[in-house]
Amino acid sequence: MTHRPLACRPLARRDVLIGAGLLAVLPAAALAQVTPAPAPAPTAPAPKPPVYVAIDTPQGRIVIELAVAQAPITTANFLRYVDRKLYDKATFFRASRAPGTVDYGLIQGGLQGIGALPPVAHEPTSQTGLKHTDGVVSIARTAPGTATSDFFICIGDAPYLDANPAATGDNQGFAAFGRVVQGMDVAKKILALPTPGKAINPVMKGQILDPPVPITSARRIPAPGPDITAPPKL
Repeated sequence: MTHRPLACRPLARRDVLIGAGLLAVLPAAALAQVTPAPAPAPTAPAPKPPVYVAIDTPQGRIVIELAVAQAPITTANFLRYVDRKLYDKATFFRASRAPGTVDYGLIQGGLQGIGALPPVAHEPTSQTGLKHTDGVVSIARTAPGTATSDFFICIGDAPYLDANPAATGDNQGFAAFGRVVQGMDVAKKILALPTPGKAINPVMKGQILDPPVPITSARRIPAPGPDITAPPKL
């Protein structure tokens, strides 16, 4: 019997691709051609670098780190006076001590309204997240939105200066905007100085330095080295 050879079935394109190991690759490659790549995630803005200001006095130097990210309005206001060298005419004029102690209270400095720039909006601690802890620097005011040049340094924790929305009346507290990173010993020396001066504001009776401590300069400086006497970071 004569056997006829089986007819050869033509190789389909699929068979060729399977044999070449390309079938699994081709659909993925084709998909990449028609599917757009996902958009890159938006880049978060770089954090603002800290700004440091050195306040020089005959008692020594106090270096402040400004909380520019948390309190942009108040720090910008403070830097207006620094950059225009207006604090060179200022003094530390007030030392408010707790009764019976010389190492707890606050010292206040500034122009006392003489030659002050226009006031700025209030930034309460409930908005900035800052607190009036040991070494914190804050802006003085009467009513909210009246702050100009005068500032104070806390020596010891002072939570009663923070905003308290649950309180009645003026409950917005004071606007903290930085902290002392060097020179807390200088701040404590100023706090301990005699306060026989006459107070224009009755609230400050017995708290006015006489003589006041001159601020000889206030300038931006590069980041200082560590100070073991500085309070913990905010």
